[in-house]
Amino acid sequence: MATTKKKSSIKAEELAKEQKQVSVSEFFLKNRHLLGFDNPLKALSTTVKELVDNALDACEEMRVLPEIIIQIKPAGENRFVIVVEDNGPGIVKKQIPNVFARLLYGSKFHSMKQGRGQQGIGVSASVLYGQLTTGKSTKITSRIDPKHKAHYFELNINTLKNEPEIVTDKEIEWMNKDHGTKVELELEGKYQKGKLSVDEYVKQSAISNPHAQFTYISPLKEKVMYRRATKELPKEPKKVKPHPYGVELGMLMRMLKDTSAKTLEKFFTKEFSRVSPNVAKEICKKSNLAQSMKPKEVSHANADAIFKTIQETKLMAPPTDCLSPIGEEILVKSLKKEVDAEFFTSITRPTAVYRGVPFQIEAAIAYGGSLQADNLVRLLRFANKVPLQYQQSACAVTSATVNTLWKNYGMQQSRGALPSGAAMLVVHIASVWVPFTSESKESIAHYPEIIKEIKLALQGCGRLLGRYLSKKRKVADAEKKKSYITKYIPHIGEALKDLLSLKETDEKKVIILLTEELEKSRKM
Repeated sequence: MATTKKKSSIKAEELAKEQKQVSVSEFFLKNRHLLGFDNPLKALSTTVKELVDNALDACEEMRVLPEIIIQIKPAGENRFVIVVEDNGPGIVKKQIPNVFARLLYGSKFHSMKQGRGQQGIGVSASVLYGQLTTGKSTKITSRIDPKHKAHYFELNINTLKNEPEIVTDKEIEWMNKDHGTKVELELEGKYQKGKLSVDEYVKQSAISNPHAQFTYISPLKEKVMYRRATKELPKEPKKVKPHPYGVELGMLMRMLKDTSAKTLEKFFTKEFSRVSPNVAKEICKKSNLAQSMKPKEVSHANADAIFKTIQETKLMAPPTDCLSPIGEEILVKSLKKEVDAEFFTSITRPTAVYRGVPFQIEAAIAYGGSLQADNLVRLLRFANKVPLQYQQSACAVTSATVNTLWKNYGMQQSRGALPSGAAMLVVHIASVWVPFTSESKESIAHYPEIIKEIKLALQGCGRLLGRYLSKKRKVADAEKKKSYITKYIPHIGEALKDLLSLKETDEKKVIILLTEELEKSRKM
């Protein structure tokens, strides 16, 4: 017995020595598939996506029309150098190493407003992947104004500490560039054309960001310019505070401990949106707590009572000025620029809410033209103006599209599948916090509220498409009837000539009169 206890104690000590904290960089180094780097083809597209997202966000925060240059250069077998350059505000020197070489670092995680980045992982994960697959440092050039020289860094990530390792740090001249950032990153990847290619990602980004201009140079040295469809910047989203309906008990308890508010009443009005002093007093009263109580003195039982009271209290919906949708007219204009079709329509739904988080759904349809009629429709998914290329089958957008009855709108559809026909469907969700199913941000979670709004938007577009197709069929039927009559009018004239013993000149007059009457009836 004593021997067994001794063995147990020794083993516990051995296990204790082996246990240590794992840095977030080291975790994602071994689990890179979670961030979208699970194969070379996807890694190339994901890296371009993360760099372009950062560039667009920076330009919009500066309120300048984005001019993004994307170049992919072959660097050996299955190796590429990705260069992305923008005209944004640049990055101050001391922040450059942290932004590009420290995971979970950024300004967007706690910011309650619409933005492309959410977690502070994306661009540093790309740096980590490049470092892992090639051993090369990432090169960053950034300039904040014409008065200063550009800062040039070469960086690696210390994966054990999740800290930047600076290889090179110097000031350089950056000709013809007053402000902006340029990132050059070498990685292992695979380039091919098709629906999941970088080429397609850039094209879709041009559709969802009609105010931006993209210059894209592929590994094959093909240069494509995507010019902006509008010179109007999108509405600037404003920061908002959390809505009480979206706060869970644990988060509420943390907020109570961290707040600088002196009283419980002030806590509600200061830390939340849509809570007036009267509503704050009502919550305190229903929770049997004094309005003057200090937030830090609230116990677990008190917090539980507050949480339950909030769910039972009628509150105004969250504010919507934190969102920046593309807009119906601009989305159609953008689609017309990139898609050869004969019919376009778009709908932007009113703001809705899931878990206290405001969101807006936009949908659009392009039909006809050069779009192929023999295949399933093309479904383009966007979240905060970012294309979602992967995990389509797992996405709420796909589920809502499949469960929409497209036969009602004149399109063919097999059970459990997307509709088929010469059409392209576009769905965009704008939200302060998009509920992605994973850190790779490739598909949207199946919240009932979100699926409902997507279906309503698609149904609205579907009705407009149905009217167009119905009108098109009527015109086609009329033309068909006209062709029959035109074909047989000469025979009718000849028959009348024989029946009425008309002269040849009279026969021609009859044919002319019948043709004129046909034209009149068709115009009516």
